[in-house]
Amino acid sequence: MGQQARASLWGPLKELWETVDGAVLRRQPESVHLLDLQLKKHKPHFLSLYKNPPKSAEQREKVRKASTEGIAIQGQQGSRLLPEQLLSEAFILSDLFDIGELAALELLLAGEQQQPHFPGLTRGLVAVLLYWDGKLCLANSLRTLIQSRHGKTFTLDLSGELVALTTHFTDELMNQGLTKRLLTLVSEINVTREFERLQKERGLGNEKHRKEVSDLIKESRQALADSLFSWTCQSPLSKDDTLALIGHLETVTAQADGSLDSVNLALVMALLYCLDVSFVEQGTEDREGENMLNALPMLTERQYVSAVHSRLMDGQPWKLPGLQAVCRLAWALSLRVLSQLPQGSLVEFTEADEALADQALLGDVFLFMKEGILGCESFAQEEFYIRRLHSLITDFLALMPMKVKQLRNRADEDARLVHMSLQMDSELPSSLRKDLDHLMILIGEFYSKDSFGLELGLEFWCPTESLQHTSLQGSYLGMALQRPPHKQVVLSKFVRQMGDLLPATLYIPYLRMLKGLANGPQCAHYSFSLLKTNGATHSDNIQGVSGSPVSWEHFFHSLMLYHENLRRDFPNPDAAHYRHPPLRGITQRELDGLTSFLQLLTTIITWSENARLALCEHPQWTPVVVMLGLLQCSIPPILKAELLHCLAAFGKSPEIAASLWQSLEYTQILQTVRAPGQRQAAGIEVELSEIESSCEEYPLTRGFCHLISTLVESSLPVNLGAGLRVPGFQPYLNFLRDSVFLPFPTRAYRRPAEKWEVADAVLEVFHKLLRDYEPQPSDFVQEMVELQGEQVTAHKPPGHSIMFHLLNDSPMLALCLSLLEEGVRQLDTYAPFPGKKLLESAVLHCLCLLDLALQKEVVFMDLLRESQASMLVSPLEQLLQGVSPQTRRADHIVNIARYLYHSSSNPEAAFQSAKILRRIANYPNIQTRLVGDFTHDQSVSDKLMAGFVECLDSEEAEEGTENGDGERDNVARIRHETQIHMLNLLITSLELKTPNLALYLLGYEVKKPVSSTNLQDPGVLGCPRSCLHAILSLLQRGTEKRSGPVLTQQAPHLAELCYQVIYQLCACPDTSGPTMRYLRTSQDFLFSHLQHLPFILPSEFRIPIAALSQMSWLMKTAAIELRVTSLNRQRSHTQRLVSLLLDDQPHTQHTADGESGMEEETRSVSGFLHFDTVSKVRRKLLSVLDAIDFSQDMPELLQLDFFERAQIEQVISNCEHVNEQGHTVCNVKLLHRVLVAEVNALQGMAAIGQRPLLMEEVNSILQQVVERNRVRRSLSAKRHALRSWRSLVETLLTTCPADLIPADDRQLIIRDLLLDLHDKVLSEDAAGELMPIVAGAVFTLTAHLSQSVLSEQQQGAGLEVSSGFASIANSALHLILRKLLDFILCTGGGYQRLRAHLYGSLLYYLQIAQKPEEPDTLQTAGKAMWERLTAPEDGFSKLQRENLAIIESYGRALMEVVCRDACDGHEISRMLALAVLDRILSIDRQNQWLVYLCNSGYLRSLVESLRQDDAALQSLLTPQPPLLKPLYIYESKMALLTRVAKTGQGAVELLRCGLVAQLIECQVFDMVPDSDAHRVMRDPSGFIPSPMDRYRQILLPTLRLFQVILTSTTMNHQQGAAQVLQWLIVHADTIQSLLRCQELSMGALQELSLLTGIISKTALPGTLIRALETGGEVNSAAIMEFQGHINRFQRLCLSLLGRLAGSEQERLLKQAEVAAPGDSAERREEMEVAMQQVRANIMEYCQTLLLQSSAQAQFSICLFSPSGSEPAGRDGGRTDLSSTLPSMAYSRAPSLGLVLYLLKNSAADFFRFHQSHRQSLGKLQSLDQLPPEELKELCQGLVSGPGGVEKISSVQRSLLAKRRLVQLINNRAKLLALCSYVIETCLFVLWRHLEYYLLHCTPTDPKDSLMPGANSFGGLQASGGRCLGLSRVSQQDLDLVRNGTRFGEALQRKLLEVEGLYSQVRSRYTFIQALVRRIRGLLRQI
Repeated sequence: MGQQARASLWGPLKELWETVDGAVLRRQPESVHLLDLQLKKHKPHFLSLYKNPPKSAEQREKVRKASTEGIAIQGQQGSRLLPEQLLSEAFILSDLFDIGELAALELLLAGEQQQPHFPGLTRGLVAVLLYWDGKLCLANSLRTLIQSRHGKTFTLDLSGELVALTTHFTDELMNQGLTKRLLTLVSEINVTREFERLQKERGLGNEKHRKEVSDLIKESRQALADSLFSWTCQSPLSKDDTLALIGHLETVTAQADGSLDSVNLALVMALLYCLDVSFVEQGTEDREGENMLNALPMLTERQYVSAVHSRLMDGQPWKLPGLQAVCRLAWALSLRVLSQLPQGSLVEFTEADEALADQALLGDVFLFMKEGILGCESFAQEEFYIRRLHSLITDFLALMPMKVKQLRNRADEDARLVHMSLQMDSELPSSLRKDLDHLMILIGEFYSKDSFGLELGLEFWCPTESLQHTSLQGSYLGMALQRPPHKQVVLSKFVRQMGDLLPATLYIPYLRMLKGLANGPQCAHYSFSLLKTNGATHSDNIQGVSGSPVSWEHFFHSLMLYHENLRRDFPNPDAAHYRHPPLRGITQRELDGLTSFLQLLTTIITWSENARLALCEHPQWTPVVVMLGLLQCSIPPILKAELLHCLAAFGKSPEIAASLWQSLEYTQILQTVRAPGQRQAAGIEVELSEIESSCEEYPLTRGFCHLISTLVESSLPVNLGAGLRVPGFQPYLNFLRDSVFLPFPTRAYRRPAEKWEVADAVLEVFHKLLRDYEPQPSDFVQEMVELQGEQVTAHKPPGHSIMFHLLNDSPMLALCLSLLEEGVRQLDTYAPFPGKKLLESAVLHCLCLLDLALQKEVVFMDLLRESQASMLVSPLEQLLQGVSPQTRRADHIVNIARYLYHSSSNPEAAFQSAKILRRIANYPNIQTRLVGDFTHDQSVSDKLMAGFVECLDSEEAEEGTENGDGERDNVARIRHETQIHMLNLLITSLELKTPNLALYLLGYEVKKPVSSTNLQDPGVLGCPRSCLHAILSLLQRGTEKRSGPVLTQQAPHLAELCYQVIYQLCACPDTSGPTMRYLRTSQDFLFSHLQHLPFILPSEFRIPIAALSQMSWLMKTAAIELRVTSLNRQRSHTQRLVSLLLDDQPHTQHTADGESGMEEETRSVSGFLHFDTVSKVRRKLLSVLDAIDFSQDMPELLQLDFFERAQIEQVISNCEHVNEQGHTVCNVKLLHRVLVAEVNALQGMAAIGQRPLLMEEVNSILQQVVERNRVRRSLSAKRHALRSWRSLVETLLTTCPADLIPADDRQLIIRDLLLDLHDKVLSEDAAGELMPIVAGAVFTLTAHLSQSVLSEQQQGAGLEVSSGFASIANSALHLILRKLLDFILCTGGGYQRLRAHLYGSLLYYLQIAQKPEEPDTLQTAGKAMWERLTAPEDGFSKLQRENLAIIESYGRALMEVVCRDACDGHEISRMLALAVLDRILSIDRQNQWLVYLCNSGYLRSLVESLRQDDAALQSLLTPQPPLLKPLYIYESKMALLTRVAKTGQGAVELLRCGLVAQLIECQVFDMVPDSDAHRVMRDPSGFIPSPMDRYRQILLPTLRLFQVILTSTTMNHQQGAAQVLQWLIVHADTIQSLLRCQELSMGALQELSLLTGIISKTALPGTLIRALETGGEVNSAAIMEFQGHINRFQRLCLSLLGRLAGSEQERLLKQAEVAAPGDSAERREEMEVAMQQVRANIMEYCQTLLLQSSAQAQFSICLFSPSGSEPAGRDGGRTDLSSTLPSMAYSRAPSLGLVLYLLKNSAADFFRFHQSHRQSLGKLQSLDQLPPEELKELCQGLVSGPGGVEKISSVQRSLLAKRRLVQLINNRAKLLALCSYVIETCLFVLWRHLEYYLLHCTPTDPKDSLMPGANSFGGLQASGGRCLGLSRVSQQDLDLVRNGTRFGEALQRKLLEVEGLYSQVRSRYTFIQALVRRIRGLLRQI
């Protein structure tokens, strides 16, 4: 409430009432202090109760000038100009209520602000409401304060401090003359007068406003009167005050019907309590009682007694003599009590008690009590009125027994006179007094209404049974004395004596008195006994045999006589005179007597089941038979109605009900069987149509409906009427529907209310029938029954028939809908009318019928469809969209929704309406139409919106338990349920397409795009108050206090749904923008709620579940908010939420309006100054995690004696369904029905005997299931909360700008979160269901930790080792690792998917200790080995060593789990387990894990699984692969095997396991896809690689593995090479095709680099021999075949060298740039490396071949032809020959010039790369000085997407640039190494060939050289023989070599420079120099 709404006449008073209500009625903690402050502040208001601030000329002037000069408004800065219109309204208001002008203006401004809460009213009308509401708040506060006092009548159990405060305060008020002020106000305030004044000034609006104003005025008067009443209940009034009260009552008048109004009743009761001394009799044992007696002025003040006495004895008649009589009687009884006290000082007054009592009786005291006091509606609603009147009546009977005797004597006398005058036919004497009649009728009336279940009538019954009987506990005094108290004995005697020798005139009053005293379970039992004993024939009974006329005997005997007599007159139904039967049987007096007795009987058997069964089974009386017999006789309808009511009471027992049905059918009260010749109907149908309709009164019909209603509830026999007609209930239903319900609106009624009584009675039956109906498949099958030899169709169950009528456009449905329309129209008038309550009840039944039909129609229609019956029905929700005949509009659903507008007066109807709307809302197609219907008419639309909002706003709603006591609790629960249904309606609707109901109700645009909505506070820009505002105000209550939102504790489930609606609005793309904007700006919603997390609630079973759900939705919303504000760069918002959630410094509370800027600054300064003194608090995120309890107590297993457990479990699972929240729960009601049906199906005596035990077991099963449901809900809530918590944490760490949380804080936060999570999940009782979510969170957190540590190291490289590894200490990291490994181990054998997350976490964790890539500066090799060995251990190695030690400390258990997961199970887990193994093996220097892997057989298992993967991998090469999973697993396996192979031991082990043999058998390597064919099939998203790429993903890991094995097993260990050669030869065709590859893409180059590397190490003569040896015998054919393959490999390699030596390289690089321009730089670098690698591999191959063939040049083989010139046209325009003429290329060996060319190119490349390397190094060292453009350029390759570089921060940019430079430097270093190697091998090959050609080669004849078959170059040398190639070299060739080899000076210088720049640094000193020198020497020799 804003400041401007603080109108002094309303705002502060409202606040006062809230404080008083909170302190006294709701007992809020810490409220006493607040109350004290409020009372001090408002004391003047209480002292001058209702006095308004006076008018003044000065104020008037000030207000008048407000339109020109402005006026200062409290709580706003500066002055504000107000419009003229407002001021004139203020003056009108000021005159109207006679209040000060400023106060009037404030009221108007408050009215303007509150206007949205009152749609349709102007500010002036709202101001009128606020004025009276302020008054009411004051009166309510006064009443509540007075009620909290300590006193003699009741106590509210409040704290002593509070009671002392209120007592002291109210005493002060009373001393200042409160009583007189109250009495004055009660007489001054008059609704009619106020209305006249308001009417004159147009201060009254529509009907609702008038009703509200009049209610407020009436309630104010009532509260003032109640204040006085509450005071007198607790404390006595002073003499003057008592006299003033008497004086006021003297002038009181009665209402039109003779009763008092509720205000005057309160004042009368106040006086009665004033004069009450009955509590004196109750003993004064305790000191408090003594104090009260001493404080009683009647005992202590003589003047008091004398003054009151003389005032009441005064002969002056009052305006109401009856009231005077009541006061006199009360005073007389008080005097009688006083006279019995020991103080005898008041004798002169106490002797007058008899006289006073006489005067009271003359004033018809009992008649007035009945008519004036009991006649008042509010009498029965106040327990202490009832208790006081009870004491008044009983005191009179107990204290004045002589007076009662006199009354009886007088009555007997009068009875004689009456008897005589009747006999003599003379007139009745005029002097008859009916005091005893009135007393008896008063007692009857008074005790027959017991709205509080007090059973006060028990005091009239003295228990005759043993004293232990329970009835003693029910006695008024509640004390189980050894003998009943005297008063009880006297009262009991009164009841018995009055029945003795009862005169006829008192017969009916006595019966009515007994009827009242029989009201209640125990009273009924005593009444029954009395009537039973009265009938017993005593020997000393004066009346002899007949017994008392008030006995069962007498009564049933009389009934039987009436029946005998009347039955003789039973007319023939066909006789003509039937319509006018002779009514000679019963006189009016007899009729009254019978009616009274039937009512007494009905009351007794209604309450007492024993009485019911005893009477029914009595063999002589047979009451049911007699009554049914009488119903067939011609007696008045009134009597028949009473008989039917009585039968209905009998029918309450199921045993009686079953036989009653048969009797009813037999007697044909409703004719269900027509005799063949019968002309017309008989029975009740005729009575209704002929007698009752003409009389216009329908008691019989109502009685019949009541009887059927009761019987239907007890039992519904299926075979009713079998044999005579088609069995079943159908005729009764037809009668009720066609003869009672459908014609009811058109019949005439003498008493208008009876119309609604009939409707209500018949609808109640329909409601019960439909409620108990469950559609069954058998209902839809046409069954036949045999009737008198014919087959006729059987009736369906009545519920089925009602469903059929409701699912068709039937008259019944039309009438129900028109009844609803009529009901809402009547309610809209707000006027009282006869039968209003019954109309509301009938409407409620209609709504229930519709709700039940909607609920059951789905099953009904499904069964109908399945049965294929020919019945036509339409869904009810469609029928409800039909057109109403009354309004000609489709407004049925609108009418149903309009009941919400009346929720304040009709909570149940609103509840049913909300239920129906919620059911209809599930249908998406109806929603759109509904929105149209709801918004079609603006006034209706406003009303509907107001109705929804009013239901949500309801302050009286409380989340109660089912067994809430009292009407008020029940209503509060219904209001709460209505809110729940409405929120569910919103939740359901929001999931449907737009426009939907939820958007309309929540205030979004439904006619424009939803996202264009601009949400405002209510009232701003004409924005009405919507459901969103209502939800927010519900949630916001209490957020400003420390205790947090009130709703989360008072109504947890409601709060949960509210948060869910908010979340859905924020999560839905359409509504998200407007909602989040509004919540952020207008409400500061999230911050104000998040600061109260976690919600700790009073722990009951249900509540933690709701609290967790509330927090879940709130956290999910917060995650969205953080994401959105981060994206929109709303930094301050994000910062505020982040610090709230993550800070561990205590927060100061923010100011209320959210302006916290200044405060933030001061806080940070003070935090800085007092850093050490500030204690740390738990981070908000961690305390939320604490609130989620990971343990879950599971229900124990069922212990069953009778049922079979397996079957019961099966039944339970059959009854399970998924509820609205998505939990799988068991339907307990359905299960109960199934089990009870099972128990009922048991036959035989044994089963009957065991039935109680069986039912007990059923009960225990149901309890078990309820517990299971709770556990499931609890676990589900915990999962939901944990997921939300996780998403919030992930959002915080991922999407919020990194600089909001500094790196060191970030690591500590992650550390705290990780450790807490692990602690909770590793506790012994943690629920397994929560582990997967925790594992996911651990994974994310570890990933972020790793990322944070790495980025910190990149930014601040060079931290000292001592301070730990990063901001987070090593010890914390170790702790995290230990917990992570514990978590992995505690998951045991199961939870494999869960471990996938943990393996991922472990990998991220181990990544922390991985050394980042360092730039290769080419200097490191210069350091001596010793230096490297003695260098101090860096942080990475230290952490790695410690990590390994921890991992090894877990021993084999951990190895077992990881290895098992790696070999088997879920794919992702396997991949990650393999990766973990790979990572651990890489750091395990001692090879412990490797040894375990080998020894335990897991490695062999992995190797052997490769063969099994072959088929899956082959399927991957189809154009449309099924799944890529096998590929990923294969890659992971190969990565691990490669890792194993990196150690010599591992490689040997792999060979031992037969790795290569397994791979030789894999056929997938031969399935090379056709690259062109599949280019068409490419995946457009680019996610699925092309078949060729997939093939490479299979091949390359294998080749890498081979390469590693070959490297690890060393050259002299030939076994590995031999096996790999076998693989090459088995797949030779594939490999040759790959070596011939036409198109050298990146992938092809990678293949070639690996293939050539393997070939260079394996396709060698020595390896071949070894391979053949391993294969067994060495035969020449195999040697020839293998040799052929090897020769082919050689030739292909050499031709490949030709392709890659020259311009081909440039062409390929250009081609790559064109293909993928985006990432060209990196691709180009990769391709350069790959090409260099291929060249280096081939040259290495050549070198190895030369070396292996012979150690000396003269026996060496020749690989290159002796042509020293470089290949022609290399640098010209012609392309390489080898690419155009493949056949040529392969038949001729390349020339030596190629080697020379390669040498030159490599030297040139070397300098190019060296230059680039130096530049990059320079840039890296001066990174800070680089211009931004260059930085951007460097980052470009690493950031995806256009404009990506622009978005990242400068810090990030420099990090990326650094990473790119390191990449460049290392790439160049690699290229330099390869170039220098190529140069060295080229020089060696060149030297070897030149040496041979120039020194040892003998030229042959040139003619021979023309012979084909030059393939002997490179042929294998025969062992010990001369080289085969010698004969082929001509002299011409040798000359070419001499002259053509251009090994010039420049080249030599370059080469030596290479050595100087690179090789020497690498410590290979003068290899190049030596070779250069030798080559130069060779060339010079010639």
